[in-house]
Amino acid sequence: MPIPSRNFLLPLLFSCCLALLPPHLQASTAEHKVRVLTTTFPLYQITRNISQGVEGVEIDLMIPAEMGCPHDYALTPQDMRKLARADVLIVNGLGMEEFLGAPIAKANPRLQVVDSSQGIGHVLAYTDAELGGSGHDHRPPGEGRDAKGHNDDDHHGQGPNPHLFASPRMAALLAANIADGLAQAHPAGAARYAANANAYEQRMNRLADDMAALGKRLANNRIVTQHGVFDYLARDMGLAVVAVIQAHPGQNPSAAEILDLVAAIKAKKAGALFTEPQYPEAIGATIAREAGIAAARLDPAANGPEQAPLDYYEQVMRRNMIVLEQTLGSH
Repeated sequence: MPIPSRNFLLPLLFSCCLALLPPHLQASTAEHKVRVLTTTFPLYQITRNISQGVEGVEIDLMIPAEMGCPHDYALTPQDMRKLARADVLIVNGLGMEEFLGAPIAKANPRLQVVDSSQGIGHVLAYTDAELGGSGHDHRPPGEGRDAKGHNDDDHHGQGPNPHLFASPRMAALLAANIADGLAQAHPAGAARYAANANAYEQRMNRLADDMAALGKRLANNRIVTQHGVFDYLARDMGLAVVAVIQAHPGQNPSAAEILDLVAAIKAKKAGALFTEPQYPEAIGATIAREAGIAAARLDPAANGPEQAPLDYYEQVMRRNMIVLEQTLGSH
């Protein structure tokens, strides 16, 4: 009987040894995937678009897809397990993820963090809202503000507004940063990441152009919003946010503040008040009724279905365009 060759025995021996390992070690030995964790739903959707067709990468979401902006979020044990398992963490930045901080290093000291807001200019200040005003400075850098949007004379500011994702123009810049970060962490997919990001940026900029064109046609460009999530979109569309319902996200105005808001809305002749699907609409509806203006919902795409289609963001923004035109009128 012939003796099996060495070329035959070595693969067989390796297979036998592999079969004795625990399942999770079998998987990591056979093929290590780059595990990418995103903090919020908007980043998850952008990253899914950028990673299409790239082998050896796994995309996951930390915060539940239906949650929205994590202004008051606290890490859960499940989040810590996801952090411990991840190779790359993609964050919004600009203070959105205040809940992270020290727990990152504790959960996973080798984790590569990609700040999707890194280097993006024309960032708006996110300040304490003044009753009857937007509470947000829409002036460009150089007019009393530094490159990050901070007011030189503002002593009550809360730092930059982190809601870049709600503007297609800014979402395109987020995509470029995410693609660069993924390419550094996973060089094998660099070419595809870059190509996908370029295609996504073009889609976002076309959408932004369409929304800017709509902004010029609207009969009344003065609006009231739930909180500062639409500041970048308003700037890019040429809309004026004349008041916000919540000076601080999640904190409803008092009865006295509602009266002041109503008076300011009337004085500034706002065209409509827009609430968000992520918040109850009762307070907004009351304010709009008292001010005698229309109320409707605009969706910043801060949340959505976990298995949302890749073009979910565009779908949401196109619906927002219809709502804006129907509510504010056009000429």
